[in-house]
Amino acid sequence: MLNNPESQTWSEWTTLPRGYAVLALGSNLGEREATLQAALDDLEARCDLKLVAQSTIHTTAPVGGPTGQDDYKNSVALIATVLSPEVLLSCLQTIELVFGRTREVEWGPRTLDLDLLMHGAEVRTSAELILPHPRMHERLFVLAPLAELLPELTLATGETVAKALIRQRAARLTS
Repeated sequence: MLNNPESQTWSEWTTLPRGYAVLALGSNLGEREATLQAALDDLEARCDLKLVAQSTIHTTAPVGGPTGQDDYKNSVALIATVLSPEVLLSCLQTIELVFGRTREVEWGPRTLDLDLLMHGAEVRTSAELILPHPRMHERLFVLAPLAELLPELTLATGETVAKALIRQRAARLTS
């Protein structure tokens, strides 16, 4: 059954309706929380989108990359947009550059990291973009804030966000 955005609150959605996208935001350099908020403000001002909801900000340890990095501040945002996934991705990358993002070290520290997790029910794979994000179901720093907004959303794995979060937390306890 497809969602009717007018008849449900977004926290009840099992699929992401057309015209909505989910973004992951992260920062582990500088004024991290202020950067996340400023990035959302800048996205609304520069791009054709509207912030619908934002999770709380979570503090998480870096995953991969060089040792000695500061913890990340992470959040997830639900947006409404008419932009295509490719145009939205380009806009996200432009905002990252505005905030001083460099890509010198894979999984290295960054002022701002913006990821397009989902764009409606779009499924695609190209050199520039994979939708839905291929590792979102494995990442606690995505699942925990995403569960605040869209706990019933079904991931590509067939699990809801809430169940994937429980599974990942349990896996961390046993490893």
